[in-house]
Order: sequence, then C-alpha cells, then structure tokens
Amino acid sequence: MTAMNKLFRQEALDNQKSKWTGKALLIAKIPAWVICIASLTFLTVLFIFITFGNYTRRISVYGEVITNPHPINILSSQQGFISKAFVKAGDIIKKGQKIYQVDFSQITESGKISTNTKNSLKNQLTQVNNIIQNLQYNKRITLESLEEQKRQYELSHEKDRVIVENARQGVEFAKENMKNYKSYQKRGLITKDQFNNYGYSYYQQQNTYQNLYSQYISDSLKITNLNSDIMLKKADFDKQISQYKIQQDDLQRQLAEMAASGSLFITSPIDGRIESLGFTVGQMVITNDNLAQVIPNDVKPTYYLILWVPNNSLPYITKGDAINIRYDAFPFEKFGQFSGHINNISYVPASSQEMSHYKSSPINKVGEKAGSYYKVLVSLNKNQFSYNGKKLYLSNGMKAQSTFFLEKRPLYQWMFSPFYDMQKTLTGPNNE
Repeated sequence: MTAMNKLFRQEALDNQKSKWTGKALLIAKIPAWVICIASLTFLTVLFIFITFGNYTRRISVYGEVITNPHPINILSSQQGFISKAFVKAGDIIKKGQKIYQVDFSQITESGKISTNTKNSLKNQLTQVNNIIQNLQYNKRITLESLEEQKRQYELSHEKDRVIVENARQGVEFAKENMKNYKSYQKRGLITKDQFNNYGYSYYQQQNTYQNLYSQYISDSLKITNLNSDIMLKKADFDKQISQYKIQQDDLQRQLAEMAASGSLFITSPIDGRIESLGFTVGQMVITNDNLAQVIPNDVKPTYYLILWVPNNSLPYITKGDAINIRYDAFPFEKFGQFSGHINNISYVPASSQEMSHYKSSPINKVGEKAGSYYKVLVSLNKNQFSYNGKKLYLSNGMKAQSTFFLEKRPLYQWMFSPFYDMQKTLTGPNNE
C-alpha cells in the first residue's frame, strides 16, 4: 500500500478520500402546492385580462389653430423695404387706414415708377380677374350638380316614402291575418303546413318592409349630407372669391395710388384688428411676402383646429367624437392635454392646392409619406387658459398635435392580428 501511495501525489489521494459519493435531498422553503396555486392564479388572471380586456387603437396627427372668420393676409406686390409703420399688433383699424409705407425706389428710373413694375401689377390683376371668373364658374357648376343630386334624391325619397307606407300597411294587414290563421288552425279549419306557409310569407313581407325602411332612412341621411355639402362648398367658394376680390381691389388701388417717388402705402382692406405684423421698419420685402394679418372686428372669432387625417383612419372617426389636443406653445407636461370634438369631416380627399395653404399639412412636411388626406375640423372646448394667474390665449396658426381614438378590440384580437392578416393573404378570390 505504501508503494502504491508513492505513485500518486498526496493531494490526489486527499481529494479521492473527500469525494461525495452519497445522494443529497434539497428541501425548498416554499411548498410545492403554494407555487402551483400562485402559478394557476397568475395564469387565470392573465387569461381573464386577455379575454375581457380591450384596447383602443389611436393615431396622432398634426394640425393648426384657425379662426372663423379667417384672418385676411395682406401680401407684398413687389420688392422693396419698409420705410414706415403706422400701426402695432392688436390695434383696431378702419378700412383704408395705412399700415405700412413700402419704398421700392431702387427699381425706379429718374424718380418714376418703372414700366416693368406697372406691367407686373397689370399682369397680376389680369390673373386675379381670371381666377375670380373661374371660381365663379366652378361655384355655379358645382352647386348646380349638388342641387341636381339633391333633387333626384328628394324625388326618390318621396317615392320611397309611399312605398314604405304601403309596405307597412301590408305588414299590418298580414299580421292581422296571421292571428286569424292561428285561430283557424286551432279550430282545425286549416292544416299546420298551411299555417306555416302563411307564417313564412308574413315574415318575408316583414323583412322586405324593414329593408325598404332602412333604404328610406339611408336616403334621408344622404339628403342631409348633401345639404351640408352645398353649404360648405358655397362657403368655401365665397371665401376664396372674397379673398381674390380683396386682392383685386388692392391691386387696383396700388395702380391708382402709385406715386412717382417710388413709395406705396399698404392699407387695410376691411374694418378690423391687426392680428400680426410680419416686418419692422428697414426690413426688405419681396413679392408675395405676408406683411400683415387683419381679422374682422365686428364678429367675435371662433377658434377651430384643422387636422389632416390619413384615409386608412377615416372609417373609424365620426362627427362628434372626442379627441385629445396638445399645443406646441403649451407643453402638455406642464399644461396637460385639452379636449375637443370633431365638428366636420370632408367627404373627399383634400387637394394639394388646398393643403399648401396650411403650414401643418402633410404636403409641407419633409419625409411625410404620400397619400390621401381628409380635412377634419375640430371644435375647441377652451380657447384661453390660466397659468400662474396669467391668461393665455390661442392664436391663429398655432401648431397642435391631436390624438384620435380609432377601433376598439379585445386584447386577444390584437395579439392574433398577424394571423388574421396571414389568413387574408392566403384566402382565394372573393366572389360575393
């Protein structure tokens, strides 16, 4: 044995002697039944939450505050610099009152207005006149088309009313006969099959009446929507024509009032209040610069929020829906979110020309994906706020972000939505 031990190191022999050769039983501090009950409870709560819980999909869209009536933008007709300012933001002014004096002497010759400037103003006036004529023509054609649609719907609606009334009377008559047939069947005058056949005929007639009544109600809603469209289109055309007529009057006034000194007075086209001034004395201006905004003073402005909703969200919103609003000027971390409700939804996608008039529209955002957008007008519950004893007001053009609440589904449907999408891609053609 001694010789054998000399073949191995002493450390190896000690390790061999101390090696564990038995079995160990580890006893947990928490009983197994407690773990089972806790796991079962957790799974039950999770199942109930997934089955009965729901989530509403939402999207955030950007927009801006507008007023009704909308402020009138006073634009620069040519290049020059502001030599004098006569008013300040917030001042009440009268029609024809001076706002700015613009000096464009750098483009005059020998103290006289250049021929190019005169021709430019005349060309602008001609273009404005053509635009007004086209708008008036488009207004007439559009309104005539809508009125014709309305007239056709009203004629059809009146015919449907007579048909629905006749169908209702027929159902009432059939209902009375049904009672009589039931009495006849009890007395043995008719067979059960005859009674069942008449019952089937009665319920078919009742179903036909319900379909006719639904169509009648649908036509009523279409007539109401057409009336709303007529009013909106007329107001929109009148607004555009009014703006161009103001521009027309302004161009005519510029041609009439231009002095040989190369100065031009910018005046207010209406009685109102200066909403904003875009330039100060000494600043250079170029053609079509927005010099000032004037809002009518005889009408209290109503504030709205104009938003642009993508077409894939349109089916889930309706007039009167509540939305959450966050103004860029009033951070929601400090001021919170504000409420509003949908006042109007356009029935056709907004054109690129219409969206180009609003800075918050998708067409004016770099990187915004192309697509169809619908204009949504939102009524605001508040147009002024208080913070630290100071009143804060909304202003025209203020940017805002709004949250729309769309479709509401149980949680399990949201979890399995990828499988629904997969099922739709795998199904064959739908021939229904």
